[in-house]
Order: sequence, then C-alpha cells, then structure tokens
Amino acid sequence: MKRLFARFDRALRERGYLAMGGQIVDATIIEARRPRLTEAEKETIKGGGVPAEWKLARRAQIDRDGRWTLKRGKKRQGEAAGSGHKRVATSELVIPAFGYKNHVGIDRTHGFVRRFTVTHAAAPDGRELGRLLDDDNLASSVWADTAYRSEANLQLLDRRGLVPEFQRRKPRGKPMPAHIRRGNATRARVRARVEHVFAAEKRRLHLVIRTIGQARATAKITLANLAYNFTRLAWLTRQAAAA
Repeated sequence: MKRLFARFDRALRERGYLAMGGQIVDATIIEARRPRLTEAEKETIKGGGVPAEWKLARRAQIDRDGRWTLKRGKKRQGEAAGSGHKRVATSELVIPAFGYKNHVGIDRTHGFVRRFTVTHAAAPDGRELGRLLDDDNLASSVWADTAYRSEANLQLLDRRGLVPEFQRRKPRGKPMPAHIRRGNATRARVRARVEHVFAAEKRRLHLVIRTIGQARATAKITLANLAYNFTRLAWLTRQAAAA
C-alpha cells in the first residue's frame, strides 16, 4: 500500500504537481467497531496482553490495536442577542470514540496528501510531526494546530530549516491577547484546507473501520488517502481544461 501511494505521488510530480507553498499537518479520528469489554479485559489489553479465558474465535473478533479517546467538539445552544447582533452560543462536547487516527500532511498549493501515518486513536498528534514532514516541499512554512506546538517539534523544524506556523493556546485564566487572536485567525484560514481532506473521506467516501487490527485499518486509510488524491487530481485537471 505504501509503495502504491508513493508511486502515485511520483506520477503527480512528473505531471508538474510539485509540493509547493508549504505544508499543513493535522489528524482526525477514524472510528472503528467498538468492542464490548469488561474493565478487567480493557486493562489487560492496554498492557499488551490477551485475557486468558479468550478462545481463538473471541481473539479473532476483538480489535486489540484500536484505542478509546475523547473527541472534542462544539454544540450550538441557540441564538443570543448582544450589542445589536445575533450570536450563536456554543458549548463544548466531549464524546468517547474508539478507533484509529489518520495523520496527514498536505501541500498548501495543490492540496494533495503527500505524507500520512496511521496510529491508534489515543496517540498524541504532535508525536507524528517528524513522519509527516515532506522534505521535497519547495516552501519552508508548516501550519498546524496547538497540539503540535512543543519544544521538541520547534527544535525539529529549526534543524530542518522549516518555519512553524502553529496555533497558540489561550493563556490559562486570562483573555486571549488581541495580537495572538489575530495571528491564530490568519493561520486558521490556511490550516482549514486540511479539513477538506477529512470531510471528503468521511462524508463522500464514508470512511469507517469495520476490519480487525491496525494492519487492515492502515490499508483502508491508505486507500482512502489515495482515493482523495485521485479525486483531487480529477478536479484540478477539469479546472485546468476549463481555463
């Protein structure tokens, strides 16, 4: 699967779709079939073991590679009036999810997935940055959210001669400074392009994991990333023909 993905990436470069404009990295959770386990079974699996009472059939039916995590989002609570304008109040949602993560790096100019890795859902996003960086990208900027801002990642980019365009966190217990808010908004407009990849895979391709184990999950996510690149190339080709 990795060789197939690399072969198509070479074909893109041969057609002139070089990685340009910098790179954008992010990750999304791909949900898998949720196992029904007791607390004791969960602890055994987390430790890398297998419950002794499980028979071969039971072992074949349970995904021991996926992990639970908390998926955060926002929920609209309705409109609230203020300062003569209508505002939509929101509250944070925390939803448990089981499965894997699709970590991707796209080029800013063309929007193709150039690098990706697959981990279980509980893996930290920032740890995968080094594997997502594309050394062939012709620009030095790297956009990412706050999960990637760490001293280790900043040093990594500095060693490679890359420029971090990471979102900054809100100071704890203090309002967000105006200059940081403006900077985050500017970076978010660029970083939002990677969300198109995740939306296309989840909505148009209906990407979920119904298989068992990370090897098969990786194969399916690889094909989804490749299929997205197919559709992206088709769209860019139509745009060029119309022009």
